[in-house]
Amino acid sequence: MSAQVRVEPGFEGEALPGVVQVTLSNPGKLNAMSRPMWHQLRQAFVALQARDDVRCIVLRGEGGHFCAGGDISEYPDFRFDEAALRHFHEVEVWGGLSAMLACDVPLIACIEGACMGAGVELASTCDLRLAGQSARFGAPIARLGFPMAPREVALVRAAAGELSVRQMLLEAATLDAATLLARGFLTRLLPDDQVASDARQSAARIATLAPQAARLNKQTLRALASPLPEALLDQAYAYADSAEHREGIAAFLAKRAPAF
Repeated sequence: MSAQVRVEPGFEGEALPGVVQVTLSNPGKLNAMSRPMWHQLRQAFVALQARDDVRCIVLRGEGGHFCAGGDISEYPDFRFDEAALRHFHEVEVWGGLSAMLACDVPLIACIEGACMGAGVELASTCDLRLAGQSARFGAPIARLGFPMAPREVALVRAAAGELSVRQMLLEAATLDAATLLARGFLTRLLPDDQVASDARQSAARIATLAPQAARLNKQTLRALASPLPEALLDQAYAYADSAEHREGIAAFLAKRAPAF
């Protein structure tokens, strides 16, 4: 089955009025985000934002994992050209993330297993983040020879905090769910077999509350967020053709240690 973002009414096949489940699916790759999936994600959330009948959205990954990052098998096709790299991050990735951020419907992240790179970014757009005890978080792209894009850093920093984002990016650290609960990134930490049921209960509860109030609250919170300085983006992708960038991705695909 090809990689896709699915939008389904209710939760886990159960009809829940006002609740929609958005599922990340990339079989065999722990739901890593492919380029088509970023487009599908944007389309899904633009459409959900326009629907008056949707009161809560649950985002989850298929098969016991949330999202393991980006689909690195695609990277050699575009990442070494600065214009193509900029387009990927500023149009494709940010197109999906910004559509989620602009959505006034309450979003719940149901996090199981791997939540790495793009997975952390996706979770950072959500209002409530529920995770299982075995969930793991990180953005080890230092091993791949490239930085996180500025808008994406700002997003994760705002949600996960300065310490966590520095550990993820500078140490390539993988953090456990208990650590991110203590640091305020997670709303609740649950036994692995209870994450989905807790997400269902939370979504059902939100769906009974005043939908207009929820949307207005989200608009207020969005207005209070500081915008990222445009000047920071000017040279953000100049590393596209660098030796480190090429070596990091080549080493990952060849399943060897990079030589930086």
